[in-house]
Order: sequence, then C-alpha cells, then structure tokens
Amino acid sequence: MAGRIEDYALIGDMQTAALVCRDGTVDWLCLPRFDSHAIFAGLLGTEEHGFWRLGPAYASDQQPPTAARRSYRGDSLILESEWDTQRGTVRVTDFMPPRDGAPQLIRIVEGVSGRVPMRSALRMRFSYGRVVPWVHKHEGRTVAVAGPDSVWFDTSAETYGKSLTTYADFTVAPGDRIAFTISWQPSHKEPPPLPEPEQSLEATEDFWREWVDHCTYHGPYREAVVRSLITLKALTYAPTGGIVAAPTTSLPEDIGGVRNWDYRYTWLRDAAITLSSLLRTGYREEARAWREWLLRAVAGDPENLQIMYGIAGERELGEAELDWLPGYENSGPVRVGNGAAHQLQLDVYGEVTEALHLAHMTGLARNDYAALLQLKLIRYLEDHWQEPDEGIWEVRGPRRHFVHSKVMAWVAVDRTIKLIESGDADGPLERWIELRDDIHRDVCDKGYDKERNTFTQSYGSKELDASLLLIPQMGFLPPDDKRVIGTIEAIQRELSTSDGFILRYPTTSGDENVDGLPGDEGAFLACSFWMADDLAMIGRVDEARKLFEKLLSLRNDLGLLAEEWDPRLQRQVGNFPQAFSHVPLIDTALRLTASGAYGG
Repeated sequence: MAGRIEDYALIGDMQTAALVCRDGTVDWLCLPRFDSHAIFAGLLGTEEHGFWRLGPAYASDQQPPTAARRSYRGDSLILESEWDTQRGTVRVTDFMPPRDGAPQLIRIVEGVSGRVPMRSALRMRFSYGRVVPWVHKHEGRTVAVAGPDSVWFDTSAETYGKSLTTYADFTVAPGDRIAFTISWQPSHKEPPPLPEPEQSLEATEDFWREWVDHCTYHGPYREAVVRSLITLKALTYAPTGGIVAAPTTSLPEDIGGVRNWDYRYTWLRDAAITLSSLLRTGYREEARAWREWLLRAVAGDPENLQIMYGIAGERELGEAELDWLPGYENSGPVRVGNGAAHQLQLDVYGEVTEALHLAHMTGLARNDYAALLQLKLIRYLEDHWQEPDEGIWEVRGPRRHFVHSKVMAWVAVDRTIKLIESGDADGPLERWIELRDDIHRDVCDKGYDKERNTFTQSYGSKELDASLLLIPQMGFLPPDDKRVIGTIEAIQRELSTSDGFILRYPTTSGDENVDGLPGDEGAFLACSFWMADDLAMIGRVDEARKLFEKLLSLRNDLGLLAEEWDPRLQRQVGNFPQAFSHVPLIDTALRLTASGAYGG
C-alpha cells in the first residue's frame, strides 16, 4: 500500500521526477519525460504495478521499516535517508543527475555503523503497471525491455530474480558504499553507458549549489523560499522551458472520490505565476526559456489559445481512464491526459499578459513576437470577454460569467495599455482604455453584492470564490476599498475551515453540484496563501504572518506541499508536489518580508 502523500520525497532531473517514500520505496517514476508512461505506478495501485524498495532487510510478515531521519543534502534535490536498526545504522542517498544522455535514477547505500543486512527489490512494470517487461542479462547488465522502452539496471551487488522481481541481498559496514542505478534508453538503441554514481553525485550537488546561489531573496523565510524554488525548478522541463503543474496524476483531492486529474502538463496559468516568482527571486534564464516555450506553443494561432499544453507544446492531451489501476487509496478513476485542455478560461489571457508584462518590467530582453502576441490576445478579448467560461477552477458544470475571469480580462487589457504607453508596442490606445473601463464597470455592477458588501463567484450568484482574493493583488481595486475588505471578510466567514484555511468555493449549493462533480475537497493551499497576502495588504499583518506560518507547518518534513489540505483527515491531498502551492508561498514570503511582518 502506498504511503501518505506527505510521506514522499521528490527527486528529479528537470525532465522527469520520482517519488520516494519514507520506507525507501520508489512508488512513482515516468520515463523518459514527466508525461511518459510510468514504470513504477505502485502509488496508484499495488506493488504489482511497479516499485523499487531499497532499505534494511525485514521479515516477510512485517512492514518495511521507515527511515528514522531524512533530509535533502543542503540546498539540493539529493535525498538522504537513514535507518537505525538493531544491527547498526545505514544511509541511502537518492538522486537523479541533471541529464546529459540517458535519464538515470541513482541510489547509493552507505554503511554508517555496525553491519546492516540490506535488500533491494526492483519490480519494473511498463505502461502504468500493465506490461511485464522481458528481463534478461546483456553483457553482465540487467535489462528490462517492453516495446519501445528499455531500462538498464546496474549494481556491483549480486542480483537474482524471483516472482518477476529483481532482488539483491547484501550487508554494509562502516565505509561501504554500494550503488544501484537504473537508466532508460529506447529499446532499439545501443545500451546506455555504464553509470558513474560517485561522479554523478558530485556533479549533481555542484549543479544545485550553483543554481541556488542565484537566489536574490535573503529574508527570514529563506529556507522555505529556497526549497520552493528548487521544487519549481525540478518541475521545469529543461529542453523546452515548459513547467508542469505537478509530476503526478490522479492523486485525489478527496480520498476515495473521483476528483483525480493528470497534472503532468503545462498550464499557462500555473506556468505564468511560476515565472513571476522566479523573476522576483533572480531567475531570469528560466523566465526567458518559458517565454520562448509560450511563443512556440501558441505559434501563429493566439485566437485558439489553450489553457494548457504538453511540456513540448503539444496540443492534444486526450483524457483516458486506466481501469487496471485501483487508484491511490482506491480513489478512482485513474486518469491520464486532461479533457480540460480545450475549455474556455478567459483568465488565462490575463495571466499570460501579466507574466509578459513582468518579464518586460524586469528587463528581460525584448522579444518582438511577445509584444505582438500580447496585442493579438487583447484583440481576441475585445470580442470575447463578455462570454461565460469555465473559469480558473475548470468546472465541469455549466459555463458562467466568473468574476475572476472578467477581472483577469481587465488585467490583460491594463498591462497591454501600459506596454503601449511605454512606447514598446503600437495599438489603439484610446479604444483599449475604453475597453478597460467597460470591463471594470461591468464587474463592479454585475459581480458585486451590495447587500453583503462582497464580490461573488459569478454574475448573479450568491456564492463566494477564493479567486476573488486576487482583486487587490492584480490592482483591479486598491486594498483599502471597502468592497475589497468586505470580500476578504466574507471569504473568511464563509470559505474558512475549522483550521482557518481557505476553500476554493462551496462544492455544493443546496442540492446543486457547483462544479459538476460529486464529493468534496480539502482547503486549497494557494487560496490560503492568497488570504495571507490580502490580510497583509489591508494592514492586518500580524494575522497574515500567523496564517502564513501555520501554512508553513503543513509542509512535510522536506518542505513539500500538495495541492490541498484535508481538515478532516489532517493530511495533504491532491497531486504532489504542486507548483500552484509553492508559488504563492514564495509570493507571500516576499510580501511579509517587505512589510516587516515576521516573527523573530
């Protein structure tokens, strides 16, 4: 059975990622890319669907022991786990070297004290656990082949096969270091080079040390900010600059429910806000790469802008269900692909334009097509901003006139007006100033409930929505506007959990499923960070700091966050780790630092 979501650590090479549990089991790994088929899918099923456990040996009638301690090595993505056993202490170092050739997952076992019996159990299952590969020896190396894929397993330990699993039983004493490596290669090609684990470890540590040195944030929350930045970097697909929302699929927002989605793609919204955080902490190269990815993905067709693309800019992300996988803690169905790709979400135009605007304002080298794209997006919005859409939360119910979508349409026009006024683009300035005023007036007239002094989720609705917290952050209204303060206080009253965290919106209203889906969900962590931001903006800085530090306490022992927090089960839920949680963590830390609102 898979561990709790927060029991997992992330390792990766900026092209794919693995999740490693506290007991030393790799339960999730897709090769060679984030969105490839998994060779270890035990996270969404059972051991029959693929895993790799490496840790102290244990009796067959017992559960595998969990590590007594684990941490990342400094500011890196190198995981170190230590077990204390009756016979001594052992350390396992897990990492994926930044790729220069075949993708590799390397695990190094090191004896610390005593003599500790160890076991490696490797069960590879291709195509998300459905295909048993042909495992055989080739020139002394173990290779697993199925269709177009081959995975090569290298170690100095003696191995043997049993029950369609490759085992190694060995003992380590102080100073012993035994490495295990798997490498992926297209099955029709020559074998990948023999791994060099120790050299790869040194190079990986050097890479992360050098990358973190570029961080310009040195405030009181540096540890949390740097860990979030490393996580965002790990979710970036290096060859193209695309940024995945998360490296997993179908980790449930509601344990046992159907709210299970594939997040291994590049949402324009998520990637744009990630770009914002990277720019404000000194990472301009990542921003440049994402802008280039965006221009390639959108190409010459901005009128048909999708809300998400594949990590190389692919447009077709057809959704399917894998019925042979029972799902994480029986939360089915397991989905791959994402049918929301072709939804209309007008807020995306604002997110993209805001990201391009920030890149321009922070001195990123001018790109003429980026400015042209921005102008084309506004021309599209001129004709379509009054349409209903599916909104930021990708509801699978009926389209509505979501207030947040209209606000972000205003943002898109506003930032483009600023671009024209700066002299870096040409456009119908007076006409678009009028358009900006029209959108603003429309939102304030139709999206605001005067009786309750709050903006609402959509025109004519009484429901609230946490995305309304972005109204002051986007500059749509000033923080001291009574309508902004009223909205913040209404969301605190109506969308707050018993823990003080914020729900996205009420999933049900009377007998209606607001988002078209059965079941419930946890508190959305990004929304809770937005609340902390807003509280700081309206002068309630002590309250903001307390909420922020309470949110930091939800991170697992390695500083990682999933998408949501389940207040009933007191555990993380949703895909993991989630860019959309780590980005607002960074943003709120920057705001609180600037305001001096922090303890100690």
